[in-house]
Amino acid sequence: MMTPMTAVWRKYRLVGSHVVGRAFSTNNRRIVDLRSDTVTQPTAAMLHAATQATTGDDVMGEDPTVTALEHHAAELFGKERALYVPTGTMANMCAILSHCHYNKSAEMIIGSKSHINLYEGGGYANLAGVSCKQIPEDENAMFSMDDIRDSYFSDNDDHYAKSTLICLENTHNMLAGVALPASYISSIGKMAQERDMKVHIDGARIMNAAVALNTSPSDLCEGADSISICLSKGLGAPMGSILVGETEFIRLARRARKRLGGGMRQVGVIASMGMHALTNNVDRMADDHSRAQRIASELKNAGFFLPRDGQVDTNIVFFALPDNSKLMKEELPAKMFEKYGVKIAGGYSKGGRMFRLVTHMDVDDEGVDATIEGITSLCIP
Repeated sequence: MMTPMTAVWRKYRLVGSHVVGRAFSTNNRRIVDLRSDTVTQPTAAMLHAATQATTGDDVMGEDPTVTALEHHAAELFGKERALYVPTGTMANMCAILSHCHYNKSAEMIIGSKSHINLYEGGGYANLAGVSCKQIPEDENAMFSMDDIRDSYFSDNDDHYAKSTLICLENTHNMLAGVALPASYISSIGKMAQERDMKVHIDGARIMNAAVALNTSPSDLCEGADSISICLSKGLGAPMGSILVGETEFIRLARRARKRLGGGMRQVGVIASMGMHALTNNVDRMADDHSRAQRIASELKNAGFFLPRDGQVDTNIVFFALPDNSKLMKEELPAKMFEKYGVKIAGGYSKGGRMFRLVTHMDVDDEGVDATIEGITSLCIP
């Protein structure tokens, strides 16, 4: 008799050193999931690392595996300290709470299309009590310097909240994975420093940016005061994010993590997989980028609309159907899964016209071929 746990384990198979979730249908076909890079399955090596992890109570600062991960991340980004947290959203929230800890009339400047603004539950307002000034990003995910200057207020006028923090996103999710270069980050950092402000980078995909720009994380982020790094997107770990910054910033962030319910105990089991991801899965991101770029090139040549004239920096492709498409936009995701076993995400900006594809370590060349064939065959007359 099959137990529930046996049924769970039978859904997985080993492919080389990789654990791949099997999807079954009438023809036992393979599933290609391009909805996000959060869908990756842990590798066999990650699972082995978890079984060998030395653990302790991390709330007490006694988990050696977590400590090693934090030290490695801090050194990698050229910062003094790091803090391991369960999620990227919590990492960003801890950063906001820490940077604004001593200013109860704080305001931050963020992009109108940023993940912090759109997809993190308004936590900066309802949890941190921080107001925000939203300014537009251009197609390269950059702010106008004039917009920042116009949004800045000191605390010498009782009418205004004090501008305390600027938040960047690198790479930028809603702008098709654009990678911000070190020169731009440094220019924002210099402007912020002149105005007694701090700079935080939502770096959910910061390692994608470093790979795409062929630079080190420390050089890329030298102009920022803090960076959040997600381990469960392109890096492939099952959960966890790292927040890096200076010592006092991390001390306050640790206090914020406690208030947010993010303290964890023998979490080295999970942190070990994050360490494996951060030390083994960075260089291979170049493969994800080249596959995304191939998809973008083929779709553009077939007549689909792509932002930035089809330029793709990293692993995210946004596209819209051509005017003569055989399918309505509402039909494409279901048809792609039904006929080609490919999962895609739709309903993004431009009135819901845009679809998003995200390549990752569980998508190979065969999966890319199926994606291109499916989209073009279903849509192009």
